[in-house]
Amino acid sequence: MKIRGERKCTECGTQWSYYETGSVGCPACGSLRSVGLDDRTEHTDLSVEFDLTSVRNDIDDVSTDNLARRARDHAKEYTRRRGFINAGDLRELDDRYLAAIELRHVADVVGRERRLEDREELYFLSLLRGADAGERPPVAEVPPTLRGARGLAYANAVREYRRDVRSWTEDRELTDAERGALETLGDHVKRIRMLDGDVDPETAERLLEATRDLANGLRGDELAFTQAQDRLEELEPGGVT
Repeated sequence: MKIRGERKCTECGTQWSYYETGSVGCPACGSLRSVGLDDRTEHTDLSVEFDLTSVRNDIDDVSTDNLARRARDHAKEYTRRRGFINAGDLRELDDRYLAAIELRHVADVVGRERRLEDREELYFLSLLRGADAGERPPVAEVPPTLRGARGLAYANAVREYRRDVRSWTEDRELTDAERGALETLGDHVKRIRMLDGDVDPETAERLLEATRDLANGLRGDELAFTQAQDRLEELEPGGVT
């Protein structure tokens, strides 16, 4: 959405930035009556807290499926409100968002399983331990039974990020190569989602790397754009591995 982020309260005169607070309410008096002081700017990245401390504190007292349901709800609320355009600037597809969306998908699987293998439970607990700090378990630790959850999580993350990238580029002149790369990225996302994320974790990681390179390329980094094209080509079925 495009908003006037610099606000002035008509009740008490306080000025603040919606981009920092994520609220149209005056931070001084709470009034909702304010006026914008700048031009409308694209902004999708709302200010939202992601803190799993309360869930982690109950690890020794509640069942794993209970922890999973609570962790999933926290992660779902966080990812639902997150975006990637801040005051007109395109932000990174960051590790905190990625860890949160993976926790959301893994916790959903864990919460439904009647019998968990030790490796699955340990992976879930590893995510729970560090997701709100942006810590993701390495590729080598992904259990085969959870690779679909990881793959689908990252494909969905890239889908949401690509949506914001397209909004961010609406007022920009893209080259044919840039438009083509964005379309190819979308095709890879669709393919992985059709497979319910059931791809090897290395493929999911390469999708993220291609996405990040493409974003940097669209910001003007020509080397990153070339790397993005190469990575996208490698993701093609039968491409370089």
